[in-house]
Amino acid sequence: MINSVCVYCGSSPGNHQIYIEAGRALGRAIAASGLRLVYGAGTRGVMGALAEGAREAGGKITGIIPRFLVPKEATAEGLSGLDDLLLTEDMHQRKHAMFERSDAFVALPGGIGTAEEIVEIMTWAQLGRHRKPVVLANIAGFWDPFLAFMDHMKAEGFIHTAHRVRPIVVEDAADVVPAILQAASETETDAGGDAAVIERM
Repeated sequence: MINSVCVYCGSSPGNHQIYIEAGRALGRAIAASGLRLVYGAGTRGVMGALAEGAREAGGKITGIIPRFLVPKEATAEGLSGLDDLLLTEDMHQRKHAMFERSDAFVALPGGIGTAEEIVEIMTWAQLGRHRKPVVLANIAGFWDPFLAFMDHMKAEGFIHTAHRVRPIVVEDAADVVPAILQAASETETDAGGDAAVIERM
């Protein structure tokens, strides 16, 4: 069952307004579906738009951020609007806490940190450590080069469990939540009707 969705995204706005709009739309959609948003607690850029969208729609929000990043990515006012705030000592603790509190993972446009976070989640899936849905929100084709690189790695013989690694790709923020719910339903069916047992990292 999906109760919470972790979203990775940029703390910067990027060069196109569509990224900010997608962040706000996804936040609203998660909240409207009665799901909790789990994210990196940033109050700027796409991250900030994501949280604003969820807050505007009356959603529950959990923010997880290392102490050293608070001055760079968040404001006191923005953090005060979160339902839950978890401060970690480093990035590793942050990622672990986000995994533990989330039933699905989404990557909106972002930078190296966003790519690193979603790749780690995909790696854990490849190793059979979880079966939680993983979605790339391919806004304006943002993730196309990454998907092409994955195809290249597979073609060169370095990805042998593509069925575990390949994320769900959607082009519009409005399609993210339905895709997650559909994937979760299929996973439960594959498990014989019982919810898949997720091994804790």
